[in-house]
Amino acid sequence: MTQAELAQLIAIVTPSDEVFRAEVRAWIDDHAPLTQQAVDAEWLCATWPHALGGRDLSWDQSDILLAELNRAGAPTPSTGFGQSLVGPTIIHWGTEEQKLRHLPGIRHGTARWCQGFSEPDAGSDLAALSSTAVLDGDEWVINGQKVWTSEAFRADWIFVLCRTNPTAPRHKGISFLLCSLHQPGVEVRRIRQIDGGAEFCEVFFVDARCRADDVVGGVDNGWSVAMTTLGFERGSSEATGWRRFAPEFDHIVALARATGLANDAVMRQRLATMWSRLEILRLNELRATPTLTAINKMYWSEYHRDVMELWSDVAGLGGQVLTADPTLEAMLPGYRSRTPPVDYPVSVLQSSYYFSRAETIWGGTAQIQRNIVAERVLGLPREPAR
Repeated sequence: MTQAELAQLIAIVTPSDEVFRAEVRAWIDDHAPLTQQAVDAEWLCATWPHALGGRDLSWDQSDILLAELNRAGAPTPSTGFGQSLVGPTIIHWGTEEQKLRHLPGIRHGTARWCQGFSEPDAGSDLAALSSTAVLDGDEWVINGQKVWTSEAFRADWIFVLCRTNPTAPRHKGISFLLCSLHQPGVEVRRIRQIDGGAEFCEVFFVDARCRADDVVGGVDNGWSVAMTTLGFERGSSEATGWRRFAPEFDHIVALARATGLANDAVMRQRLATMWSRLEILRLNELRATPTLTAINKMYWSEYHRDVMELWSDVAGLGGQVLTADPTLEAMLPGYRSRTPPVDYPVSVLQSSYYFSRAETIWGGTAQIQRNIVAERVLGLPREPAR
């Protein structure tokens, strides 16, 4: 590796970065990391432009913010998919009126959003979606079903892909609509998962309505808008980054030492391999660019699947016993888990083991990510159309 390549790989901390780090650290030390205080200090949507209530943080500054929150053991202020997905999409594609109507609710934490993309017959092949929206005067009338809709039961709004031109080619007749969930014609049903959680939902639309001007990026241009949203979803974040996985790995190593498995040469090699993969993930995040988002999504999701298989082997039969305290949000320092249900108290590692299967699917399966990398990053020929 040349010195130039090494310099690109390893982030160089500049004096201005250290000034910013000191500012973040001082604020965290002086304030409880509550959402309203984060809103007042413009930390909630810190990567957004100043004019829209953010701090216009660079990628490196955003990474410093997450690092300092992690150092303090503080939860990351968040309003979910509004902050991370639809907000940036509206900033990129939306009209000024859409920005004025929808971004303040996201920034102030008063409007929660969910993502309405997948359908029972349209998952990885998203262009096969069949939900429809028909213009009726100054409103769109929406009919159809979405599935695997994360946190829909808590959401106020959904950004939903619908077919608005049934005669157009599959990718050309889709629109990206903003729809209130608090209206007649919308039903949300929770889906209970193998670990007892139920944050995924089905959403049914029967003549539900949204404003005619709540189409983002133009009518029938929803595919391009959705690809922008998926780019944000596949990118690095507190939920998918190495800081989330590092406490898990530390726990696995400690468990292997406590059980004596760390003395086994094969197990030591497996632990070393996972440590190396975690370090690669950390370094890739430091040099992340838009072209690397698909690579990172594929890499971290497959790493997490594999490291949780390692945890299962280290934990042995003890890993099958339900031992969680459902009143606790987290049982590992610095790690925020999915809250287990009272009637099926999985531990944080058990829940993570189960959920790691879903992570290789959402945001595009690993197979889809490989196609994206091949075609858009490496410039290889497109996969033949079926």
